[in-house]
Amino acid sequence: MFAPACYAIVCRMPTKSCRIKNSRTLGSTRLRKDAISVFEAGLDSICTGRVIKESVRIKGSKLHVGTQSWNLSDYHKIYVIGIGKAAADAGKEIENILGGRITSGVILDVKTVKLKRLKSLAGTHPFPSVENVKATQEIVGILKHVEEHDLVIAIISGGGSALLCWPFELKCGQLTMLTKTLMKKGATIQEINTVRKHLSEIQGGQFAQMVYPATVIGLLFSDIPGDDPGMIASGPTVMDRSTKEDAARIMVKYDLQKSCRLPHCELLETPKDPKYFQRVTNIVIVGNSKALDAMKKQAKKLGYLVRIYSCCLSGEAREVGRLLAGLPHKGEMVLAGGETTVTIKGKGKGGRNQEVALGALSVIDDDVLVASLASDGIDNSPAAGAFVDADIRKRANRLKLNLETFLKRNDSFTFFKRVGGQIMTGVTGANVSDLFLAVRKN
Repeated sequence: MFAPACYAIVCRMPTKSCRIKNSRTLGSTRLRKDAISVFEAGLDSICTGRVIKESVRIKGSKLHVGTQSWNLSDYHKIYVIGIGKAAADAGKEIENILGGRITSGVILDVKTVKLKRLKSLAGTHPFPSVENVKATQEIVGILKHVEEHDLVIAIISGGGSALLCWPFELKCGQLTMLTKTLMKKGATIQEINTVRKHLSEIQGGQFAQMVYPATVIGLLFSDIPGDDPGMIASGPTVMDRSTKEDAARIMVKYDLQKSCRLPHCELLETPKDPKYFQRVTNIVIVGNSKALDAMKKQAKKLGYLVRIYSCCLSGEAREVGRLLAGLPHKGEMVLAGGETTVTIKGKGKGGRNQEVALGALSVIDDDVLVASLASDGIDNSPAAGAFVDADIRKRANRLKLNLETFLKRNDSFTFFKRVGGQIMTGVTGANVSDLFLAVRKN
């Protein structure tokens, strides 16, 4: 999924962005300007603060989330725990809504925000670290003191699998090695998170088991194609349908014990007793369908025929790029969401979105534009993704850059750094997987 030259993202200052920062530089053609407008409509719709304000409210003594409600006077204490790349912005809004009703809590994100009643911590992503373990230890310390008549509000978002790190048997470095190997070999997010659940003492429903029999409200920000709650941040509050035998088969498939030089790797079974989840309510409050709907609406305003191809697009990134390049008809904009994979064979730098764009460039027609964007703003690099069109190909030809060489090296970041086309948003504070766009001139 990621190139091996990646680095751990950690931001100490809050970053707020639902816009494309380099839109003026990028917007050199009508197609590009329209694509930027459509992407920004999608990003605006999934801004975490907006999503919380739309979904969560207090009326009297009742907390309403969507169509469901809880009487806050029924609970002795209220704890808020947030994990993932939407946790900081969501935690800030939840604190504004609940105010003094909050007893305590911890927000663990890749960035910190200023909070009054909650503790904001920054960890690393996409790989676990000692910092993540220390932060998780603080969360576990709170969870172990939760009692039956307490309420836990759990903000769960993408990135939480790496951030919420409480490994079973393994050391942090060994878990990092396993994760890197799975990503390098092109494992899907579902496969990666299945293994993660059974190498953890807090994922795969074990968070819920830890606070049983307290009441838990899970506010889920989905970065998983198909919005499977059990896969979002490896499902800490969701009863796990997978078994340790499933995880073992995945480890065998990718030859993990040999690749990672682990002679023995004990897997833990996740809780299967329904009693631990009877007082747990998990609500997916946003996914990529919300972004795609907003993008579709904006594209129609701009006069395009619009088609949503898929909200669950997957496959090898470069092949998905080639697919996207051939989809749009004249005057049509094709939209999609999902998550691709990259089988790493080179030692370059870049993420799956830039590799999607690079793959598309190898087959793109002169009247077509293709773009791929990480909704969290982090495509394994400072770039969120990239645009490709005839102008990008001309620049590459002028510089005598061989596309296949860069694809072979998995070096999409370097390619787009030289020819332009990178999309820069900064850390958005949102995370609903990746967004794709392909458009053909009328």
